[in-house]
Amino acid sequence: MPTVLLTLDLIGTFVFALSGATAGVKRRLDLFGVLVLAFAAASSGGIVRDLLIGAVPPAAVSDWRYLAVSIVAGVTTFYWHPFIARLRSPVLVFDGAGLALFAVSGTQKALAFGLNPVMAALLGMLSAIGGGIVRDVLLAEVPTVLRSELYAVAALGGAAVVVIGSLLNLSASAAMIIGAALCFGLRLMAIYFNWHLPTARPID
Repeated sequence: MPTVLLTLDLIGTFVFALSGATAGVKRRLDLFGVLVLAFAAASSGGIVRDLLIGAVPPAAVSDWRYLAVSIVAGVTTFYWHPFIARLRSPVLVFDGAGLALFAVSGTQKALAFGLNPVMAALLGMLSAIGGGIVRDVLLAEVPTVLRSELYAVAALGGAAVVVIGSLLNLSASAAMIIGAALCFGLRLMAIYFNWHLPTARPID
C-alpha cells in the first residue's frame, strides 16, 4: 500500500501542478510565478492532510520527488502551453483529475493512520480541495470549491467509496480506483451538464 499511495500522490501532484501552472500561464505570470503556483496547487492539500494526521514532516517537503514533479509540470506548461491549451478547459480537466486522486489517496492515508471512517473521508475531501483553494487565492479569485459545480461533493463521493471499501474489507487498490473514477466522472459531468448546489440569492 505505501507504494500505491505514493504513486497516486505523485500522479495527483503532477496533474494539480499542471492545473496551477496552466492557470498561471493564463494570468501571464513569469516563470517563477508559474512554478510557485504549480507547487502551491500541487502540495497544499497534501501538506494540510499530513499535518492533521501527524505524518510530519509532510511528504511534500520531506520527499524531493514532490518538488521535482511540480517543477517538471510547471516548466512543461510554461514552455509548451500551446499544446496543453488545445485541450478543452485544461485547467478544469487537470483539476478534476487531481481532485479525484487526492481524495482517494488522502482518505486511504488517513485510514492507515487510524482515523475513524467519517473523519478519514472528510480529511480526504480536505486534502483534495486544498490545492485548488490555494491556487485560486493566489490568483485573487473566489475558490472554485465555493462557487463551482459539485467540487467538494465529488471529492467527498470518491472518499466515501474508499471508506466503504475499507469497511467491507474490499481491496484497497480497487476501492481507490473506483472512488477516483466516481469523483472524476462526477466532476466532469457537473461541468458538462452545469450541475451545482443551490446558490445564495441575496435580496437587493
